[in-house]
Amino acid sequence: MSASFLQAPASFDPYAIRTEFPVLGRTVNGNALTYLDSAASAQKPACVIDGMAEQMRTSYANVHRGLHTMANETTESFEGARKTVAKFLNAADSDEIIFTSGTTEAINLVASGIGADLAPGDEIILSEMEHHSNIVPWHFLRTRKGVVLKWVGVLDDGQLDMQAYKDAFGPKTRFVALTHMSNVTGTITDAKALVDVAHGHDVPILLDGSQAAVHMPVDVQALGVDFYAVTGHKLYGPTGIGALYGKADRLKTMRPYQGGGEMIESVSKDNIIYGVPPHRFEAGTPPILEAIGLGMALNWMMGLDRIALAEHESALAARTTEGLTQYNDVRIIGEAPGKGAVVSFDVRGMHAHDLAQLMDRYGVAVRAGNHCAEPLMHRFEASSTCRASFAAYNTDEDVDRFLEAFAKAREFLS
Repeated sequence: MSASFLQAPASFDPYAIRTEFPVLGRTVNGNALTYLDSAASAQKPACVIDGMAEQMRTSYANVHRGLHTMANETTESFEGARKTVAKFLNAADSDEIIFTSGTTEAINLVASGIGADLAPGDEIILSEMEHHSNIVPWHFLRTRKGVVLKWVGVLDDGQLDMQAYKDAFGPKTRFVALTHMSNVTGTITDAKALVDVAHGHDVPILLDGSQAAVHMPVDVQALGVDFYAVTGHKLYGPTGIGALYGKADRLKTMRPYQGGGEMIESVSKDNIIYGVPPHRFEAGTPPILEAIGLGMALNWMMGLDRIALAEHESALAARTTEGLTQYNDVRIIGEAPGKGAVVSFDVRGMHAHDLAQLMDRYGVAVRAGNHCAEPLMHRFEASSTCRASFAAYNTDEDVDRFLEAFAKAREFLS
């Protein structure tokens, strides 16, 4: 191994981080757990686990509607979490943050909101590297409204074809929805360039930040993006919670996604007056504890050296890639410069599911399948891949155990 892969940056200590994650002390099949599936869902630090439990133990009530002490305390914690998300993304105002169940709901919310103004033949630009959550909602508009989906291709190394992106715009382009970082290849798109091109055509743009926000600081104001979606369970927070950032002027003109309590100003037999954003888009009792837990997770993340963390994760991915490429039957899917801490690969003559199951015998958890990104898998002519993904708590020893387990699984299947 290259010397540069052997040590984490001095300002970041993954071994200290590991002590904050109770689950990492367990064994799997008689082996120490090596968890390399954080791109699917990250483990939770004790501050989130204990903090959510403490909220339930000491002060829980419904939010916004009560006048008693615990209702006010819980509302303060809930809205405090909204402010934390705004700080995490550098939104101009916390009212630009809508709590959702995750990125999937956030994208559906936007698709529903803008769909009312679309006509047959209007075009939406997507790319081949999108997760299904950033494909299916737009297919709804294709089948129900006659909208045309324009697809931008991916280069052989996994990069987005920027020239094809620029060429995709036309007089009927109405919206752009692209990933900031691929969950399969780890490719990090040039988000600022994507936004600038879209705005040059007076077209709004949404970025799926499910992966990117985990591995790098995100500044929505600097990007100028219209909508940005994140999901909590990848950000070391609970499941069932995420957030949508939307520019204030966009949210004010967008129709509600769901109807019910909380999202209205007044209701009569003959009329409804909707509330102002963000509450206009948060019908019903929200995921209160989950939102509070997300705020705790993001505060924990913001306490880390995010630049050093990114360097650490990239070093682990590079170390893994170097180890895998010693085998001439292994193909790495996605080798874009500056890619994030995700390594997807396949092995000639071996099924990814078999590899993953065999590696699990040695306590190594990786993902296998199409990763909810079938168009991208078709692009690389792969039915499925194994994916190792890295987080703050992973170490060089995790990589070594992964490579050892892979070697044993490969030998068994040969």
